[in-house]
Amino acid sequence: MVVPGPQEPEKTYHPSDGLFTDAHVPDFDAYLAIYKKSTEEPEEFWADVAQEFYWKKPRSGQMLQYNFDVNKGNIYIKFMEGAKTNICYNVLDRNVHERNLGEKVAYYWEGNSPNHHQTITYNQLLRNVCRCANALKLLGVKKGDRVAIYLPMIPELVYTMLACARIGAVHSIVFAGFSSESLCERIMDAQCNILVTADSVYRGDKLINLKKIASEALERCNMALCVQKCVVVKHHAFRTNSDASNKLQTPWDESCDIWWDDLMDGVSDECEPEWVDSEDPLFILYTSGSTGKPKGVVHTITGYMLYTSLTFKYVFDYHHDDVYWCTADIGWITGHSYITYGPLANGATSVLFEGVPVYPHVGRLWEIIEKYAVSKFYTAPTAIRLLMKYGKEPLQRYDLSSLRVLGTVGEPINPEAWLWYYDVVGQQRCPVIDTFWQTETGGHVLTPLPAATPLKPGSATCPFFGVQPAILNEHGEELEGEAEGYLVFRKPWPGIMRGVYGNQERFESTYFRKFPGFYVTGDGCRRDKDGYYWITGRIDDMLNVSGHLLSTAEVEAALTEHPSVAEAAVVSRPHAVKGECLYCFVTLKDHKEFNRTLMEELKRKGQRASQNPFRYWDLIARNEKDLGDLSTLADPKVVEVLFSQRCEAAA
Repeated sequence: MVVPGPQEPEKTYHPSDGLFTDAHVPDFDAYLAIYKKSTEEPEEFWADVAQEFYWKKPRSGQMLQYNFDVNKGNIYIKFMEGAKTNICYNVLDRNVHERNLGEKVAYYWEGNSPNHHQTITYNQLLRNVCRCANALKLLGVKKGDRVAIYLPMIPELVYTMLACARIGAVHSIVFAGFSSESLCERIMDAQCNILVTADSVYRGDKLINLKKIASEALERCNMALCVQKCVVVKHHAFRTNSDASNKLQTPWDESCDIWWDDLMDGVSDECEPEWVDSEDPLFILYTSGSTGKPKGVVHTITGYMLYTSLTFKYVFDYHHDDVYWCTADIGWITGHSYITYGPLANGATSVLFEGVPVYPHVGRLWEIIEKYAVSKFYTAPTAIRLLMKYGKEPLQRYDLSSLRVLGTVGEPINPEAWLWYYDVVGQQRCPVIDTFWQTETGGHVLTPLPAATPLKPGSATCPFFGVQPAILNEHGEELEGEAEGYLVFRKPWPGIMRGVYGNQERFESTYFRKFPGFYVTGDGCRRDKDGYYWITGRIDDMLNVSGHLLSTAEVEAALTEHPSVAEAAVVSRPHAVKGECLYCFVTLKDHKEFNRTLMEELKRKGQRASQNPFRYWDLIARNEKDLGDLSTLADPKVVEVLFSQRCEAAA
């Protein structure tokens, strides 16, 4: 984050008067009172939350048991041990049969093309999930089995993941933009015995043959002999009605492949849920690091269910008449928690979006907000910066007056993007909720609440209920007051990960060994005089320049403040004198020109962000191609394009 200089005091933004008269947490004092109870009386706090859900069998032990200290034995977290429930029952049957929400819209599905859309009620969602669950059982899937899902953002993705949850199977969703190598690696690591995919998908105007990629992955997996059946949705041929469908070659293996429609034909739309233990696994989701193969993060049922439900309700201040839209892909944790489980647990109406922000025109997101009267909108800073390039005009064609809350996710948002989001999209009346969390945390851990938290552009502000952050120095000493160092958490919350699939040693060494007694996020953080938290970037994105630690995120935020810059990325380069120096990539806004004057202005921006003359930086290509695990890039081949087209500019 940009550290404000003496001539640039932090400005605080408060919710508009009257906008949140019915807010769940109406002011900061109310937040503090609830937070105090959640940390000082956690048993009572979480017991109250649990009362809203259905339990086949109540818990028999303590609400929360854990060990965060590797010196005292194996790391573990257990929540409501002994309880039995089913998360699919709680997010569907409970809404249909107990809350009378059967005819309420669960999802407005909006396809890649504006011509393709569908409305799905809770009744319809429940029936389709039950059919899918019964179909999976016909294929031999049972409790504890792993099912790989490689689907675009279509209703069948939600049906399949919830069907797995209904029968006690473990879903492992792989983003439908990953390569065959990445898909194979995840299938083999989790030992999945079923793969669900689609024939193909359009992403913008680009046709992607998913079945071809899936078949290549299965060929690579042949030695493992784990996948027994591959279920294929006829998404392209039947939903796009495109002439291009005739040209699509769908690889087919009669011994393994089966069409979704054939499998579902005649299957019952009633399915008794499997009642599972509180700490049984719900899903595996792979996340990568700078080295080594991706980690299979394991989340379990009860803690994840309660935490995603509660964070969704409070962070977005959800009410029954809201229309909520998260633009993420379900292949990421944001989609798991805040497109599927969190919203459905609250009986929410959501938009499920298959497309991309600039297809078929740059106003697509604003068009959808107007079409469905979206009131709560959750997207990534990357998308905001992309749309900033096109200015205000595309927004002005649409009515965005339904918006009440704007959220961001995925990375710290730079102040310039925050202000554009607040001023232009939210018209200075919608709070910007900058959420910090990880695949591993399951849900939001640092976040404002819409009516309660005064906002500072670029700050994740305060911890969510039950979350206890701390800042440590390199020696593991806890820092009080204003401070900067390693962001850690001293105690678990219900939704935190339970392990790395099949690898307890990696789980402990990655998250708990550096500072025994704490969960280590891997992120740097500073806490300001008001107690607000500012994420400064990944610790492995910190550079040592002439003996001074420098966050790449700080410099990136400074660069994007320049009116000519749309996006920026900063990496390190070895330096004979300084140890390391910076290499900065910038993407300019439309019609802006890169020249020597601009470069000098950007260098001054970087110096101001650093506030230290020794943290001087360079613009020199490193030409280092060993970049570690790239499998979570939507298109790993883009790296080669960048190397082939880079422009070197010496400082």
